[in-house]
Amino acid sequence: MSTISEKIFSRAAGTEEVKANEFVIANVDYAMAHDGTSILAVRSFREMEIKNVWNPDRIVIPFDHLTPANTDTTAALQHDTREWIKQQNIKNFFDVGEGICHQLLPEKGFTLPGKLVVGADSHTCTYGAFGAFGTGVGATDMSEIFASGKLWFRVPESIKITVRGKLPRHVFAKDLTLKIIGTLGVAGATYKAAEFYGDTIEDLTISGRMTLCNMAIEMGAKAGIVPPDKKTFDYLEGRSVEEYEPLYADEDASYTKQYNFYADELEPQIACPHNVDNVHNISDIPATRIDQAFIGTCTNGRLEDLEAAASILGGEKVAVRTIVVPASREVLLEAVRKGVIETLLEAGVTVGPPGCGPCLGGHMGVIGKDEVCISTANRNFKGRMGTGGSIYLASPATAAASAITGEITNPADI
Repeated sequence: MSTISEKIFSRAAGTEEVKANEFVIANVDYAMAHDGTSILAVRSFREMEIKNVWNPDRIVIPFDHLTPANTDTTAALQHDTREWIKQQNIKNFFDVGEGICHQLLPEKGFTLPGKLVVGADSHTCTYGAFGAFGTGVGATDMSEIFASGKLWFRVPESIKITVRGKLPRHVFAKDLTLKIIGTLGVAGATYKAAEFYGDTIEDLTISGRMTLCNMAIEMGAKAGIVPPDKKTFDYLEGRSVEEYEPLYADEDASYTKQYNFYADELEPQIACPHNVDNVHNISDIPATRIDQAFIGTCTNGRLEDLEAAASILGGEKVAVRTIVVPASREVLLEAVRKGVIETLLEAGVTVGPPGCGPCLGGHMGVIGKDEVCISTANRNFKGRMGTGGSIYLASPATAAASAITGEITNPADI
């Protein structure tokens, strides 16, 4: 009678069976902090006056948020963290240009079914796409993990989301994700684990499942989880850093709520400023000019996302500044080999180095006061991409179509 989350925490806590709302001290399988949060975690770790981390092989640190360094202050902080990484003999360090943390951990085989993976970043829930329990914590909590390899958790209750039907042409995992968030609301799954089921979910690619789980936090969820299957195992073949045991919910598992969605009639979705759950059908959006289109991030910077954009932009020219940032070096290399990057460049797109880019308003695409950006990111909060401006969230295909016309546009119209 256990959910996937309950089974993962039972294993991690070394307890025969734990249930939702119980408190446990769990052993963390892998811990991640990026350049933005590792600085704070390292500072807290030093204040604890502990000499060495619990296990350097189970700590992963990618630099992705403000890379390449945008100021001398950033450069100095990153240098200090690099020195600490060397001192601690942490081998799983991915420096500038390797990519976004939430893309790199799956690529490098750390996000495995049945594992507990904790990151100092809220979108760590992405790892649930592989049947892991991925969740974000604060930098101080991460320093505790660095020191002991353990952390306390309240085992979350679970909700079950079932999606049936085939996604129509020009409709993607991002549209489905926005539809779910728009329905449940930003607090609709607070401190819950969302398990995703149904033939639509089974048909999603690994990239699509990552998009889905990535945004679970945007409806308040502690984690989003897709039960692992052959697609999962095929992706992990040759990548996984260790053996793993997939865990599945029992047929009579207890869920606090169950939701049903149907994909057949879904159209492209737009999350309007300034809340992620302010979601509407694109057909209900009035003509809205844009100043910038941004395609990338840990939500939609993977190869199939770039391919979707290129399929729209091929033979066209963008009407507004358009920035594409691949999620990793691996994605960029494959996009180059397949001619995707050439298509994007010929359309007038600016391609940035792998990383987070302008998503968090750091650099390489910050928008100004009163400017409008259509973005494939996961958040459209006021000030997210700069102190002014407005953000509309959409799929890569919708963002590409809008870049051509200079206003929010259905990709079916291109």
